[in-house]
Amino acid sequence: MRRLVGAYARRPPLTVAVVGNAPLEASDARADAIDAADLVVRVNSFVLDVAGQPRYQGARADVVLFNRLLRATPYFFDGYRERLYLLVEPMRRHGNPEMWPSSWPADLGLIPVPNREVAAPLSDLLGIPWRRERLAPTTGTMACYLALTLFPEASILLTGFSFLDNPDQTRWQHQWGDACAVGREHRIAEEGALLRSWVETGRASLLR
Repeated sequence: MRRLVGAYARRPPLTVAVVGNAPLEASDARADAIDAADLVVRVNSFVLDVAGQPRYQGARADVVLFNRLLRATPYFFDGYRERLYLLVEPMRRHGNPEMWPSSWPADLGLIPVPNREVAAPLSDLLGIPWRRERLAPTTGTMACYLALTLFPEASILLTGFSFLDNPDQTRWQHQWGDACAVGREHRIAEEGALLRSWVETGRASLLR
């Protein structure tokens, strides 16, 4: 998977930006840092900056991690043939059925992310009883984990992850669209602690 994901980078991926969907204040510096990265990874209901409007999170999306329940933004399928779409389905481990939303383009060339190599070891790293309680990591944390494990030599930039500062929230606020409940299958306090540990140990940097 390293070679596949790396093929969508602008340059050999020595800087990888992973952008979550928490509300962000306008920041040219943050947007510049994201757009300057060799590889930009986004998740689910992402948004992109538009020319002539305030800048928040950059205008690039090279690789997209998403799940079957995403709320597609106007940006999600725009230019989809130029991106790599990685489908994460950690709840398939617990028997959730496969479904194919009719709104997806018929020629969307998605690649499933193998649970055995990503969701399972990440869940173990989080220390959550995922088998017994039918738990799953969020798509955002899976994107961060994938960036760190595929490109351990790269500088990893993280932004847009609200559970870093608010691990007890029960509803998600997004940069686009309405708020929604945090899925009962997630343990975002543990995910926030893991991301903070990556930042504190220098494995990743946080863009405020």
